Amino acid sequence: MLVAMEGSVGYGIGGARVELEIGYERFKTKGIRDSGSKEDEADTVYLLAKELAYDVVTGQTDNLAAALAKTSGKDFVQFAKAVEISNSTIGDKVCRTRYDTAKKDHYAKYAKTTDKGSASKNDTSLCGDIGHSTVTSGHSTTPQVLKNFISATLGNGSQNWPTSTGTGSSTNDNAEAVAKDLTKLTTEEKTIVAGLLAKTIEGGEVVEIRAVSSTSVMVNACYDLLSEGLGVVPYACVGLGGNFVGVVDGTRCTIRPSLTLYAHSK
Repeated sequence: MLVAMEGSVGYGIGGARVELEIGYERFKTKGIRDSGSKEDEADTVYLLAKELAYDVVTGQTDNLAAALAKTSGKDFVQFAKAVEISNSTIGDKVCRTRYDTAKKDHYAKYAKTTDKGSASKNDTSLCGDIGHSTVTSGHSTTPQVLKNFISATLGNGSQNWPTSTGTGSSTNDNAEAVAKDLTKLTTEEKTIVAGLLAKTIEGGEVVEIRAVSSTSVMVNACYDLLSEGLGVVPYACVGLGGNFVGVVDGTRCTIRPSLTLYAHSK
């Protein structure tokens, strides 16, 4: 449904005049019912995502890594546990350890610190790390994934986040590795992850929108182009004003300036 109104008042002096023009439009929101694809007029609920969720959905790896690095280890652990409960197949794609081509099926094994100093050590505290080429024992025979990373490396989140410890660690390396894995997920999986990030770490704002309104206010300066000997007097106007766009029954409002130039006859 569209509701629109417009009106103007003005004052003329000779061939010039000033008008104040006000217009109003209201646009009802439409949504799609779960039972089908039919679009109906209805109140619509939106989740306004914040930084982490937005970066996941849009695949912005560097921004996501930076945002995760600012997240506490405790909060990240809560998120990881929520992933495991909600959709464990997503967790199987995150922090998945690998093996060196020289040692097939000798996967890196999560531990509190990275230690690959001998053939019997293949411990890592880095998300998605690769096993070393000379290992003969102390490894995992299957890939370790997010849940193993949490239980063996992060614990309650007080260590190894956002940076691993031990040999070869670099600043924020775990946050960067997690970000790379999350942005490689499918679109559907990213949507799930974004929702879990909003629930467990940064929250989100839920807004119910019934309709969107637009109120325009314009001040027009007009002048008669010709006035003598004519039954119809053409004139031109130039206007300056703005549109006030807002959510009906809501609290959000943005102002968009505009400049209008038009000519018509009366």
